[in-house]
Amino acid sequence: MTTLRATVALSCMTLLTAVSLGSAGCSRFATSPGNVPRPPPSAALPRPDAGEFSVMTFNLNHYRLEAPPTASDSLQPVPRPEADALVETIRHAAPDILAVQGMGPPAAWAEFQYRLRAVGLEYRYDDYLPCEDQDIQLGVLSRFPIVARQPHTDDRYTIGPSQFPVLRGFIDITLEPNPDYQIRLLSAHLKSKRFHEYGQAEMRRNEARLLGNHIRAALDEHPNINLLVLGTFNDDPGSRVLRDILTYQDKPVLFDLRPVDEAGDAWTYRTDTDTHLRQDYVLVNRGLLNEVVLAKTGILRSAALLTATDHRPLIATFVAREQAQDQAPDLSARTPPVFPEYD
Repeated sequence: MTTLRATVALSCMTLLTAVSLGSAGCSRFATSPGNVPRPPPSAALPRPDAGEFSVMTFNLNHYRLEAPPTASDSLQPVPRPEADALVETIRHAAPDILAVQGMGPPAAWAEFQYRLRAVGLEYRYDDYLPCEDQDIQLGVLSRFPIVARQPHTDDRYTIGPSQFPVLRGFIDITLEPNPDYQIRLLSAHLKSKRFHEYGQAEMRRNEARLLGNHIRAALDEHPNINLLVLGTFNDDPGSRVLRDILTYQDKPVLFDLRPVDEAGDAWTYRTDTDTHLRQDYVLVNRGLLNEVVLAKTGILRSAALLTATDHRPLIATFVAREQAQDQAPDLSARTPPVFPEYD
């Protein structure tokens, strides 16, 4: 997790050294919950006020390191040119907690943290989940302490005679924005819709079922926790996959915040045929719903990301203290409009 394995290549260790050296030059920020430094505001979405914090989920579309250009004098691997747009988008939003999908191997994770520090974003705590799919991993960066970790890397399911792992596992951590307030965060990146001989839809539904098991186990163990479930689920809002995550025995377990951008669009994923879909989500349980600041929850719309990733970043903002149920926002305002269908 926070300490990379000894098997990581020398280039990764070089990057880690650069991270620690570069942190001395980071700018000082205003305070956020728990007296944690915060970057200046972003014009794209209202920033959290004192006593609030923000969480971003962002699929980086295979953030990896590649061989340097032939004209370069350096032998160190470098990120794709599009990485600048990813980092700049995160810098403008300056989330207090950043959950990423589509992260590469440990060397890419170390370089990514270095680049964020270089633009003034300091995250003291991190969780990285190396798993079966070595090129597409999960990571979380936080300004707040991570006080518990329960990584799920051994989940298996069966289709016919074959058994499969959940390729990317599930991050499961508890964060503490201040000594009186905690949230439990589960991050997932379910099987894509790319063809598989055993059926990509069946594989994704099995992964969703296992994620649902972890959600219910967390709520059974601590019914009053503040639970946040987010990531790339690679399916539509009304799909069986989402129902397996959002409900249990036809009763709601989680609530879909359905962030929208400044134009009111809720799509999060763009295909190479220019189709816009909603496949990334921010879900909360009843307890955390009370703390949602809906006016500061949305999707960042950026032309610079069009060539950097096929996903858009989602941001949710919360009050960092327990709120009464009558403080919960009315999510009906985020319900998509209904239009009659015509042949």
